[in-house]
Amino acid sequence: MASQAQLDMLKKIKSDNGFIAALDQSGGSTPKALRLYGVEETEYTNDDEMFTQVHLMRTRIVTSPAFNGKRVLGAILFENTLDREIGSKSSAHFLWQEKNVVPFLKVDKGLQDEADGVQLMKPIADLDSLLAKANAQDVFGTKMRSVVKLGNKAGIDAIVAQQFEVGKQILAAGLMPIIEPEVDINSPEKAQAEALLKAAILAQLDALDADQTVMLKLTLPEETNFYSELVEHPKVLKVVALSGGYNRQEANRRLSQNTGMIASFSRALTEGVNAKQSDDEFNATLDEAIEGIYQASVS
Repeated sequence: MASQAQLDMLKKIKSDNGFIAALDQSGGSTPKALRLYGVEETEYTNDDEMFTQVHLMRTRIVTSPAFNGKRVLGAILFENTLDREIGSKSSAHFLWQEKNVVPFLKVDKGLQDEADGVQLMKPIADLDSLLAKANAQDVFGTKMRSVVKLGNKAGIDAIVAQQFEVGKQILAAGLMPIIEPEVDINSPEKAQAEALLKAAILAQLDALDADQTVMLKLTLPEETNFYSELVEHPKVLKVVALSGGYNRQEANRRLSQNTGMIASFSRALTEGVNAKQSDDEFNATLDEAIEGIYQASVS
């Protein structure tokens, strides 16, 4: 049975205006994220020091006065962040109890090599224990990413089938899965891939049980409102958009044209914030970013 916190989080995601912050860079993407933030690789010597630096970055973001539940609906965390504290509380509890921001957890373990124009997720061997850890910290949902490179039907069907198979395991644990089959923004067959992807997702949604709903995280499409059938589907709680390498201005422009989709940006959110900024500079830069993404999400 859902806890009161989960029911309150569900209501917030379903009904409130805002967007989801993606603060879940992990493993290979962390050095780049830190470099963009102004922390060079010479400033840490091993993985633990690297993750400490990125936790300091995330802590500075979520403790900023600009970051709160009035504009930010949720935040996606990496497992290493879930295992650490912010303000003497677990990161997930701090988000919800202090900021009224719904916590999500990234659960995938990276990508397999490309085959049939896609990169499937690597097996998630410890998923059950990870979901138990998430539940123990009042996490609302999860996120898992795979990547579509080409408009290959066999590959896209496989990627969507894998996402929904794992999604059902997450639903069975009482958590809300964010299903993320990202279409590479540089794909030479992006529009074709999006058409195949939408068809595959619709087929999987229609096969869900009556009491099962999911969230979708999708690349901003080439055709405006192309995903409206997914936005309006009764088995979809929310469709969120990834920035996928578009800069914030372009990501916001595309998002504002797609009714019903909201942002779940990572690089586009942190664009311009820097470790060397004063608190006033940092908070003003973050506030401007959050306001722009918020407006694009509600337009």
